Amino acid sequence: MQVFFFFFSLILCFALIFAETLENDKRALLDFLSHFSLPLHRWNQSSPTCHQWTGVTCSRNRIVSVRLPAVGLNGLIPPFTITRLSSLKILSLRNNQLTGELPPDLINLKNLTRLYLQHNRLSGPLPETLSELKNLKVLDLSNNGLNGSIPSSLSRLTRLRVLNLANNSFSGDIPDLDLPNLRQIDLSNNKLIGAIPKSLQRFQTSAFSGNNITGKETQNKTPFGLSQLAFLLILSAACVLGVSGLSCIIMITCFGKSRISGKFRKRDSSSSSSTPPGNWTSRDDDNNEGGKIIFFGGKNHLFDLDDLLSSSAQVLGKGAFGTTYKVTMEDMSTVVVKRLKEVVAGRREFEQQMEMIGAIRHENVAELKAYYYSKDDKLAIYSYYTQGSLFQMLHGNRGMYDRVPLDWDARLRIATGAARGLAKIHEGNNGRLIHGNIKSSNIFLDSQGHGCIGDIGLTTIMRSLPQRTCLTSGYHAPEITDTRRSTQSSDVYSFGVVLLELLTGKSPASRETKHGEKMYLATWIRNVVVEEWTGEVFDMEILSESGGFEEEMVEMMQIGLACVAVKQQERPHIAHVVKMIQDIRSTDAE
Repeated sequence: MQVFFFFFSLILCFALIFAETLENDKRALLDFLSHFSLPLHRWNQSSPTCHQWTGVTCSRNRIVSVRLPAVGLNGLIPPFTITRLSSLKILSLRNNQLTGELPPDLINLKNLTRLYLQHNRLSGPLPETLSELKNLKVLDLSNNGLNGSIPSSLSRLTRLRVLNLANNSFSGDIPDLDLPNLRQIDLSNNKLIGAIPKSLQRFQTSAFSGNNITGKETQNKTPFGLSQLAFLLILSAACVLGVSGLSCIIMITCFGKSRISGKFRKRDSSSSSSTPPGNWTSRDDDNNEGGKIIFFGGKNHLFDLDDLLSSSAQVLGKGAFGTTYKVTMEDMSTVVVKRLKEVVAGRREFEQQMEMIGAIRHENVAELKAYYYSKDDKLAIYSYYTQGSLFQMLHGNRGMYDRVPLDWDARLRIATGAARGLAKIHEGNNGRLIHGNIKSSNIFLDSQGHGCIGDIGLTTIMRSLPQRTCLTSGYHAPEITDTRRSTQSSDVYSFGVVLLELLTGKSPASRETKHGEKMYLATWIRNVVVEEWTGEVFDMEILSESGGFEEEMVEMMQIGLACVAVKQQERPHIAHVVKMIQDIRSTDAE
C-alpha cells in the first residue's frame, strides 16, 4: 500500500508540474495580449489554451506555436512576455503594425525554428543576440524599416534554410554567410554595397537586386538575362503543342467499362476472324511461354491468367505506354492491370527489370504483384487503391457542387508519403534505380491518405516518349529529351513539379499569364516568386482554410522550387527532400 501511495504521489507531482508549466505559458500570452487593445477570440483565463485559443498550438503540454498574422497588433513588442514561452518553435506576427526594435530577449527562445515578422513597421538594427537562436530555420523580416549592417554573426545560424531581409534599409557590405543549409535568400531593395560574397554566389542575382552591388553580380547579369530569354523563346515555340498535351492529360482521367470475356489463347495465324471488342488475345509462337503469370514474394497464386482475363474489367486510363484496367475477380479481390504496348526490351531485359521493381516493398510504393510476358502481350499487375490518384483528387470535378477539396493537411500527407516512396525507389538497383515518369496521375492515395508512387521504372524498357510530349507535359526536366535516359535528378525535378501542383491546384502544362505569355507551371511560379516573393500562387481551396498554414505552404513552395532548379547540380537529393518536408511539421512529429 505504501508503494502504491508513493507512485500515486509521484504521478500527481508530475501532473502538477506539467499543469504549472502550461499555466505559465498561458500567463505569458495573456501578458503579451494585455499590451494591445485587441480582443482575441477565446483568449481568456477560463478557456483551455491548447484547444480553443486562436493561433495557438501545443505539444507535450507546452505551447510550441503562436500564429497571429494580420490580427491588428499595433505598437511595440512587449518585452519579457511572449519570449517566456521557452518551448516555442514557431512565432508568426506578420502583417501587423508592430513598431520599434526587435526585443533583445528573443534570445530566450532557444527552441525557435521559424520567425515570421514580415510586413510590419519594425526599425533599428538587428540585435547580435539573434545569432544565438541556433535552431532557427526560417527568418523572415522583410518589408519593415530595419537598418544598420547585416551582422556577420548570422553565419552561426547553421540550420538556417530561408533568410528574407528584402525591402528594408540595411546598409554596408553583404557579409560572407557560409550557411550550408541555406536554400532561399532575398536581400533585395536595401542600401547594400560591394560585391556578392563567394558563399552566396550560387543564388540568383534577383535576390540582390535594388542595391548598389558590384563585382560578381555585374559579371553575371548579362549571361543570366540571355539564358532566360533563350529559355522563354524555347517555351514559346514548344507551347504551340500545349493544347494537345493538355488533351492527353484529360484523356487519362476518362473512364470506360468493358467486359473481358476472352482468354490469352493461341490463335492460328491463317485465321482471318477478328477478336470481339474488350477481349485480350495473344498470338504466341509455340516456343513462347504464354499463359504463365510470374508472382512476387513467394505468395500463393490466388488467380491464374484465365481467371484474370475472364474477369470484369474497367478502363482506368489510356496513356503513352498502354491501357490500364481495374480488374475485379470472382472472389471480389481487385487488382490493376497495365497492358504495355510500347515495350522495346527483350524477354530477358523485361524480366530483369520486373524482378528489380517487384523486389521493392514499401508502404509508399505501389506493389507490383506480378507480370506476364509473351511475344505480343506484356502485363504488369499492381495493387489497387480505392482512393484514386492525386491527379483525380486535385483536378476532378473542379467547380462542381459535389467536389470534396483536399485540405492542406491531406496535401502534406500526400507529399510526405510520395517523397518517402521515391526515396525508397532510388535505393533500388544498388542506388541506381530511376522512376522516369513521376506525375500526379502516378501517385495514389492509400486508405490513410498517404501518397504512394506507382508505374515504377517502366521508361527504361519502353519506347522513348516523343519529344513533344516531354515538352508539353510540364513534368519533365529541361535536360530530358529522351525518356529512356531519365536520371534520379530528373525524377527530383518531376517530383518538384508535383509539389507545385499540390500547392497551386493547377496543371503543370503550359498556361497563359496575365501578360498573354505561355509558360509551364514551374516557370510561372519562378517568375511570380521573383516579382512578389511568395505571390498569389496558392490554391484557393486551401487558402480558404482558417488554420493559418501559410508559412508551411511557403516552405513547401521553396522545397518545390529547389527541386525544379534548371541546373541539375542545384537540385537536392531525394533523401534531403524527404527530410525538408518532414521538418515542415517537426512539432507534430515530436
